[in-house]
Amino acid sequence: MNAGKAGSKALRWLSKPPARAYRSHPIRTASQCSAPGPSTAPHDRPHFPCVDAHAARESKIISSRSASSSSTASSSSGPEPPYARPNPTTYKVYHHDSPLPLTYADPLPSFDIAYETWGTLSPRKDNVILLHTGLSASSHAASTELNPADGWWEKFIGPGRALDTNQFFIICTNVLGGCYGSTGPSSIDPTTGEPYATRFPVLSIFDMVRAQFCLLDHLGIERLYASVGSSMGAMQSLAAGWLYPERVGKVVSISGTARSSPSAIAMRFAQRSVLMADPNWKNGFYYDGLPPHTGMKLARQIATITYRSGPEWDLRFGRKLRALPESDAPRAPDRPRTPALCPDFLIETYLDHQGEEFCLKYDANSLIYISKAMDLFDMTAPALAELRLPMPAPRAGPPPLPPSLAAREESPAHAQYHHLLSHSKSHPPPPNPPLHLPDLAAGLRPLSNTPVLILGVQSDILFPVEQQREVADALRIAGNQMVSYYELGGVWGHDTFLLDVQNVGGAIRGFLS
Repeated sequence: MNAGKAGSKALRWLSKPPARAYRSHPIRTASQCSAPGPSTAPHDRPHFPCVDAHAARESKIISSRSASSSSTASSSSGPEPPYARPNPTTYKVYHHDSPLPLTYADPLPSFDIAYETWGTLSPRKDNVILLHTGLSASSHAASTELNPADGWWEKFIGPGRALDTNQFFIICTNVLGGCYGSTGPSSIDPTTGEPYATRFPVLSIFDMVRAQFCLLDHLGIERLYASVGSSMGAMQSLAAGWLYPERVGKVVSISGTARSSPSAIAMRFAQRSVLMADPNWKNGFYYDGLPPHTGMKLARQIATITYRSGPEWDLRFGRKLRALPESDAPRAPDRPRTPALCPDFLIETYLDHQGEEFCLKYDANSLIYISKAMDLFDMTAPALAELRLPMPAPRAGPPPLPPSLAAREESPAHAQYHHLLSHSKSHPPPPNPPLHLPDLAAGLRPLSNTPVLILGVQSDILFPVEQQREVADALRIAGNQMVSYYELGGVWGHDTFLLDVQNVGGAIRGFLS
């Protein structure tokens, strides 16, 4: 009986604590995140400009959509979303009007692939390089006459550069599932007349590559001189060589992997989680309303942490705080600067800026679908068997050089490449190879007669060098004696493939020469 009374009292206390059980205190913030003036009275409510910025962005989107709706009311498709695609006049679009078989779903009835090209196609069409993009990149890898703006790989494409337009004809596409001209979740489903949204089928990296080869077939290109890719593009590059051994002469894999690691899957899952938690996401059906811009901003901040490195941020930002505006209230002489709950450290302001720049430039559903395709990527033999992908036979022998290159003497770029490889970080075969390494070697057997260049970056935390070493080891176990492995130093992390023109570009150019 006493125990019952005590329990009842405890429940009443938990549901309605006594008035004196807790005591509230005002939150002290920096003047950036507090009302002007020195008052810290309990009735003052703190002010958070970083939170207000989200509301201001939303109001701006609503205003722009209202104006767009009034001016395009007669359009059957409605206004373009705020992350409007690049101007369609600046890239080419191939429309494939027959079904594309998919790994996890029924065939896609038809699709578009946006692409851009650089250089001159040789009469025999034997000098073609297919360039694969990272997760959120468009086909605009470098400037063109139609679009003179810098591309995402501007310094790597052109006369005398890594992808030398004096020698090669380079093709870059926006991947299937993207939102920059290729068919993806934001595209119109021909069966409903509305955007696919999350009715769009789940894709694999192999599906993306098959769509690219449909484009090559349309262009009359039977064989590629090389398949080149970084990050997710490195996955596509390996998949291209695997799916079509006789059609791909060389493979370049930069900062990639042959199987997504648990840590990378975890980071991409966190990005999708914050994005899908945004109330504006609406299970993917947001195209007639507000996009999930706040979720996109947070997702990009998480991604940026994986793209760059701790050493770079130590050098670039350290523990420095942002400069306070002159209008801020003077600091009391008897205490240190009051910390802000909004971005205060320079690294915080950097992440905030990166998220803000990206959140309206890319379709949220494309981010979800493409990042999931990266997670699913696994080239071990059991995983490939699970996908019911028939194992292609390796190419009959090493690829011949195109006539335009076969008669050339060794170029300075080729000599530089051998110099880089001779000074690269090598690694001995693992004394106790991971249990999955034989499975990966068996899965990569179709690449056993294809020259492969693998570049890793020591400061990369998204695709650590161990994963590139793993690919090199597996290829060698599979019998490939034409594997070139090069490990880069530096502090730029995963984004090194975008920034290190001298080493990344030099290795690629030499390998392709």
